[in-house]
Amino acid sequence: MKPQGLLRLGVNIDHVATIRNARGSAWPEPLRAALLAEAAGADGITAHLREDRRHIRDADIEALVAGISIPLNFECAATAEMQAIALRHRPHAVCLVPEKREERTTEGGLDVAGDADRLADYIAPLREAGARVSMFIGHDPRQIEASAAIGAAVVELHTGHYSELLAEGREAEATEELEGLRRGAKLAHALGLEVHAGHGLTYDNVAPIAGMPEVMELNIGHFLIGEAVFRGLGPAIEEMRRRMNDARAVQP
Repeated sequence: MKPQGLLRLGVNIDHVATIRNARGSAWPEPLRAALLAEAAGADGITAHLREDRRHIRDADIEALVAGISIPLNFECAATAEMQAIALRHRPHAVCLVPEKREERTTEGGLDVAGDADRLADYIAPLREAGARVSMFIGHDPRQIEASAAIGAAVVELHTGHYSELLAEGREAEATEELEGLRRGAKLAHALGLEVHAGHGLTYDNVAPIAGMPEVMELNIGHFLIGEAVFRGLGPAIEEMRRRMNDARAVQP
């Protein structure tokens, strides 16, 4: 299978809000970061409105919907509150993620197979409102098949474990995890799902994920916001785009 056009890059701006909230001030503004990302060539903006509002806040979502001209990917837990917010703002995409109060970041994939009936009912009004609904999952075939069965348009494969294994120098295990992600991407594509990937991706580990022809979009945030401290947000995004494109170009 050959790539279908350039790989898209979604930039997650959550941690611009983390920095703002650390001082309880109005700066830095997530919307300004989103506009800089857009100018640097990002294809979309991702923002995760958590139950505890630890970084992105309701007003940020309102500002993003009104202020950006590229698609907004609204990440949220599958709760009634978040569904109502998504239906009110009608973002381009809604990505459902697991969420626990005690976790620092999203630590694992959603259990779609274990909650299929509820999730099918949950996403129905979102689909009717025109949102592309995505499931943030691991590469377990059961979760991929369940995502297709409930009517999701997209799966975003969780690359966090792969990233952690590489960072810890556990290369053999990282290679095994990467193969699992490859198999998952192929299965999802065969089932008619659009395939995205994200979590923990950096300049050093992005190429094997970007090189998977079934993957149409990467969503990257924490690393880019951190790298922006040293080189600026625009140049950080441009360098990630370059590495993604280079990885894609070498595929048959």
